[in-house]
Formats: sequence, C-alpha cells, structure tokens
Amino acid sequence: MAPQTMPEPAEVGRRAAEILDQVMQHPSSERLRSSSMKYSSCWATFTGYPAISRWSLDRDAGPLLTEAMRVLALKAAVFELSGGDEEAAELLVPAPVDEMIHAVLAQFTLMSQMQRDLGVTFPHATELEEFTYTRGCLTDAYYAAAGWGPQPLCYWLDSAEVTRRLDQLNTHYQAAGLGRDGRSHNFNFDQPDPAAAPIGVSG
Repeated sequence: MAPQTMPEPAEVGRRAAEILDQVMQHPSSERLRSSSMKYSSCWATFTGYPAISRWSLDRDAGPLLTEAMRVLALKAAVFELSGGDEEAAELLVPAPVDEMIHAVLAQFTLMSQMQRDLGVTFPHATELEEFTYTRGCLTDAYYAAAGWGPQPLCYWLDSAEVTRRLDQLNTHYQAAGLGRDGRSHNFNFDQPDPAAAPIGVSG
C-alpha cells in the first residue's frame, strides 16, 4: 500500500512523460518491444489477459504494451521523486496491464541497459503489489497528468470488475477440467488418451 505522502500528480506526470520519451528514443526500444511481444506469446496467466473481453493476443498485445510502458514510466517517476521509495512506486494497476508489465521486466538485459543509459530505475516488488486498482485512484491522476490522453478502459479494469470476470472465467476453466484460476488440473499425459477418461479437478 502506498504511503500517505506521495509526489504530486503534476510533477510525476511531467517526469514520467520525459522518461517514456527517453525510452522510446533509446536505440534498444524496438528490440524491447519485439522481445516483450514474443514473451507474451509464450507465457501468460489465466487471470490477467483473459479478463479482457474478447481477448486476442494478436489484437491486444500491442496496445497493452503501450499501457505497460506508460505505467513503468509512472513508477520510475514516483520512485525518483520519492527518494527511492519502493512502496510509493508500487502503484495500483489493473490485472491485464500488470501482466504485460511482467513481460517487459522479463527482458532483464535490455531493461538493465536502459536503466544504466537513462539513469533511471524501473522498480518492481512483487511482495508490495496489491490488486485493488479502482477507477479514479492516484494512478489515474498520475496518468492524466502525463498528457497521454484517456486510458483505454477495455484494459483499465476496476478490481471489482476483474473479480466478476474471473468468476465467470473460472466457470469455463472448471468445465474444461482446470482448477480455479487455471492453477491445477488432473490431466495425465502419460496415458495414451487422457480425454477418454472422466476428468476430475482439484484445487
């Protein structure tokens, strides 16, 4: 949870816009983009991207990457302006955008190089994450102050709406033989035809 004293939206927005511009102008920016997109095609959770209505990797990955880079710039700005406060920089973010943030941060070598070259830190601390994003929170104020225009609401989903959608998704997951949030199944791939036997689900 963010501390009581946070940087003002105007200063965060201004600095975040500068950081994002520097990232986009960096010689490795296109490689970062393409690498992050490839990561998204080989790794995804059952609880982030699928919360998007009519989710399609081909259609949604690009716009989600844009949102992820904007959030990373906001987090970097807050980290810098708060004197390196990780707790302050762990902004509330909707699940689909958060999943793409992980795809970007997985490009460790590129992100490390950018941090060195730009003199900024892109903070991320899983133990400080909270999945309680709500529309109109401080993250939204920072985003607006950066001058990037309206947030695409198909991705910026309130946590209550994400929960509602995940409940619906879990009905489908369990019907397909998957445990809650896709975290388990009892498929036995050592059997010649696992689909021939009744499927039990645990978890």
